[in-house]
Amino acid sequence: MSLKEAAAHDLSHRPKRRRFHESYNFNMKCPTPGCNSLGHLTGRHERHFSISGCPLYHNLSADECKAPTERQLRYKEKVTELRRKRNSSLNKEQKEKHMEHRQSHRASREPLLENITSDYDLELFRKAQARASEDLEKLRLAGQVSEGSNMIKTIVFGRYELDTWYHSPYPEEYARLGRLYMCEFCLKYMKSQTILRRHMAKCVWKHPPGDEIYRKGNISVFEVDGKKNKIYCQNLCLLAKLFLDHKTLYYDVEPFLFYVMTEADNTGCHLVGYFSKEKNSFLNYNVSCILTMPQYMRQGYGKMLIDFSYLLSKVEEKVGSPERPLSDLGLISYRSYWKEVLLRYLNNFQGKEISIKEISQETAVNPVDIVSTLQSLQMLKYWKGKHLVLKRQDLIDDWKAKETKRGNGKSIDPTALKWTPPKGT
Repeated sequence: MSLKEAAAHDLSHRPKRRRFHESYNFNMKCPTPGCNSLGHLTGRHERHFSISGCPLYHNLSADECKAPTERQLRYKEKVTELRRKRNSSLNKEQKEKHMEHRQSHRASREPLLENITSDYDLELFRKAQARASEDLEKLRLAGQVSEGSNMIKTIVFGRYELDTWYHSPYPEEYARLGRLYMCEFCLKYMKSQTILRRHMAKCVWKHPPGDEIYRKGNISVFEVDGKKNKIYCQNLCLLAKLFLDHKTLYYDVEPFLFYVMTEADNTGCHLVGYFSKEKNSFLNYNVSCILTMPQYMRQGYGKMLIDFSYLLSKVEEKVGSPERPLSDLGLISYRSYWKEVLLRYLNNFQGKEISIKEISQETAVNPVDIVSTLQSLQMLKYWKGKHLVLKRQDLIDDWKAKETKRGNGKSIDPTALKWTPPKGT
């Protein structure tokens, strides 16, 4: 038998499928003896096909099941009518009093509630207000609600509790809390430890979204597109604002790429820091905003982030510079990095004449930054109409001694980068 004949034989002996309405509407019926499948226990459906929804099984009729639903509708209609009558019963003087109160105080005062509802309902409402106020007072005394400035004082981030430095525009209901709880992987923010614990039990994230473009040891860098992962990038910006004074970008993240550095262990990739970069920068800025998380500061990660940004500029065959203004810590970090780059270049330089343009092309550092760094190191001199770079051996020797002591533990390996510049950059 040929393959064609075998296929035809298989199709001819395959049972024909019945249409959906043939197998469902006509064949399915309630298994309760004597039941015609009409009605439903909830009173909301015309038919039922299981014991759980069968009125007869529950010793009821279809009409009896509909009765509660009809009673509920009649009750709602009655309540609506009472409210309408109550509102219409307010005399002209009372209405003017309510209106005057609203215009005078706007949202700063609660509307007048007398004669709006029954005394019993008003008393229940007042008791609920008092109970909520008492619960809020307990949270305040426990240090979980801030007073006055609506500023988040601490955040629980992974196994760390971090004190914040600046105000960040989180939604008001979160901003008034003295402490905010965050998932360290997806960066979602929550109000309590209980909510965080429930979230962590369900959260499937173990690393930032986007593409992993660098990995060396337990250090990775992920490229995250602000357009493709908008919520994550917005949450990252809100988090960064807690520790950066000059940051202004929070929600308009689509024109930016975010390079997120992580440190991995057996629980996941933990956020170390990040820098953002415009997809199309007119002034060739290679960094728009940069942050090292407080728990990783003074460990060499800031220099790694800066070095990584210049590595990307080298691959793009561009000269880069960070966007101004820099934060105080950012300025210190960049000046230290530029100094190190120049001293390393001068230490390895074997020629006779040093060109700032050649230094810029080899290091990807903007010539303006090179000149300002040379001036701060007193290595630039104007003589006979020319700018001369002075090779100060004392500074170079100090740098070499520090490099030897520090070792190569925290450094970027260019060979570990697997990245192609995005189109349009």
